[in-house]
Amino acid sequence: NSQAADETKPAPAGGEAVAAPTITIDKNEINNGGVIKVSGKAEPGKPVYIEVWAEGHDVRASRFDGDKDKETGKRPYIFYITQEMPAFYKILVPKDMQPKLDEAKKDGSKWSYSALLKDLGADIAYSVPAKAKIDHFQGSLMASVIGSRGKQLPEMDEKETKKRSMQLVKARFRSIGKVLAATVDIQPDGSYTADLKLEKGLAPGKYHVVAVAGKKIKSEAAVFENKISFPTVYMDNAGTSMNLIYPFVLTLVIAIFGVLMGAGGGFIMNPLLVTLFPALPHTIVAGTVTPTVLFSQGSGIYNYSKIKFINWKLGAGIGCAMLLGGFIGPKLTEMITLEQFKFAFGWILIVLAGLMFWQTTPGYLEKNKKEQAILKEFKKRAEESAKGK
Repeated sequence: NSQAADETKPAPAGGEAVAAPTITIDKNEINNGGVIKVSGKAEPGKPVYIEVWAEGHDVRASRFDGDKDKETGKRPYIFYITQEMPAFYKILVPKDMQPKLDEAKKDGSKWSYSALLKDLGADIAYSVPAKAKIDHFQGSLMASVIGSRGKQLPEMDEKETKKRSMQLVKARFRSIGKVLAATVDIQPDGSYTADLKLEKGLAPGKYHVVAVAGKKIKSEAAVFENKISFPTVYMDNAGTSMNLIYPFVLTLVIAIFGVLMGAGGGFIMNPLLVTLFPALPHTIVAGTVTPTVLFSQGSGIYNYSKIKFINWKLGAGIGCAMLLGGFIGPKLTEMITLEQFKFAFGWILIVLAGLMFWQTTPGYLEKNKKEQAILKEFKKRAEESAKGK
C-alpha cells in the first residue's frame, strides 16, 4: 500500500529539488465504513494535507445564487449545476488547525468553504472538484414558473470554475465536518500519521488518498475499496448507501396512517426521511417520495372506489391543479437550500396541524352540528319535493 511519486518536484531557481511525500495506508478494503490509518513522510517543516475522494461515483450538486452582490448591490439569480461532484470528498489538515475549524463552525450555515480552505492553507490540496464541468444559467421568476432553469451562460474559465466548484462542494456536503477534518499528526522529521474515518452509508468502490505538502508537491494515490452488501444498497443519484429495512418499516407505518387521512403519506415521509436520514439530499427525498406514494395511493383509490367514497368530478378538478403544481415544484426544489426546504415544509405542516386542531375544539364541533342539521333539513325537503313531482 505504500505509494510515492516517481519524480521530485523542481524547486525555485537556485534551490534543491523537493521530494514528493510518501503515503501508506493500513488496509486495502473496508466494509461499509471504517477507519483507514494513513502514514508517510514529507519534507520536514512543511504542513501535510491529505485529499480523499471516491472514484467512479459522481453525483449532482447545484446552487442558486440569489445573494446580493457586495459591489453592485444586485442579485445575480444564477443557477449553477454539475453532474461530476465526487460522492465523497474530504481534505484532512494538521491537528493544530482544529481551533480554526471550531471557529468556522460558529458561523453556522454562513461558513465559506473557499475562505476556510485559504485560512487553513488547504487550498493547495483542493483539486478534484475543481475539474468538474459546471453549467450555469441566468434564472428568472418566469423561467421558474414554466419549469426552466433559464438561459444557459457561456462556459466559465478555469479560475471561475474552481471558485464555483467550492461553492458547490458546500452546497452538496453542507457541513464542515463532511469535507474537512484535523487529524494529520506531523513530526519534526516530516513523518506524519492520520486517521481517515469513513461513516456508514457512503458510496461503495475505490477511494483515492493523496498527500500534499506544497503546491504541485503530491504523492501518488493510495487506493482502498469500500464494500457494501444487501440489504444495504447504493443510490447513485443520492451518492449514499442505505439499509432498506429501516425505510421499509417506517414507510409501512406511514402508508397505513396516510391512506386513513386520504393521502399517500408523502407529507409525513418527507420530513421524517430528511430528519432520520440526513445523508439523503432533500431534493432526492422529494423526488423519491413522489412516485412511491403512487403505491399507497393506487391501493387506496381501489379500496375507496369499492366503498364509493370517491367523487370523481371533484377529484378531476383537483387533479388538474396538482398536475400543474407537479410540473413547477421539482424545478423550484432544486433551487432552494435544505434550510429553506425545511422552513417552508415546516410552516405548511404547522398550518395544517392548526386547522385540524381547530376542528376538534368545542366551538367548531357545536357549529358543525348546526350546519349538519341544516344540511339534513335541506336534503329532507329536497327528497320530499322530488317525491311530490
